[in-house]
Amino acid sequence: MAEANILLVDDNPKYLKDALPFYGYKVTTATDGAQALKLIENAKENFDLILLDIMMPNMNGWETLKNIRKNYKTNYIPVIIITAISEEQKMVSGLKNGADDYIVKPFILPNLLARMEAVLRRSSWQQQKKSYVTNNFENKNMTTPLTAREKEVLALAAKGANNKEIAEELVLREVTVKTHLNSIFKKLKVANRTQAVLLALETSLIN
Repeated sequence: MAEANILLVDDNPKYLKDALPFYGYKVTTATDGAQALKLIENAKENFDLILLDIMMPNMNGWETLKNIRKNYKTNYIPVIIITAISEEQKMVSGLKNGADDYIVKPFILPNLLARMEAVLRRSSWQQQKKSYVTNNFENKNMTTPLTAREKEVLALAAKGANNKEIAEELVLREVTVKTHLNSIFKKLKVANRTQAVLLALETSLIN
């Protein structure tokens, strides 16, 4: 089964860059529209969906969308606009200019995932994506159990605490927190903090 190939165009892409692979998406990032257009032009494989922020340096999302839609090589690629701009007129304008959907920040991740799947179903991309969440859930019992301390660290990470804040809360050194996190990543078979938190929430490792 193939992964959907996503282009994330955002000047602050870290959260989605970390989260989307957990749900089976292959993610390439660009921090502005000009960089995105170059990536699209030079990509070895086509992108199945573009997630496009509006407020970016060099070339904003509106200009990027116009360039995507006027190029016959790229005008078929579905685009979901992700922006803090919530005015209805701007939303309508975005859809008229060729966006396939529009989601306002701050958004709930399951909402974005559902919209992505709906747009992909409507597009030419037909292959079913890998469901890493399902696989991880089914394989939960195959992983080494977390220690009580690791669960405490992960629970605080899920609340948005950084390493220094976790260390202060649990009366640990920051290097010890980092060691615990690396152990958590290894046990849960994930690549980063965001994926660890998502998996823990999906499988009720933490509340």
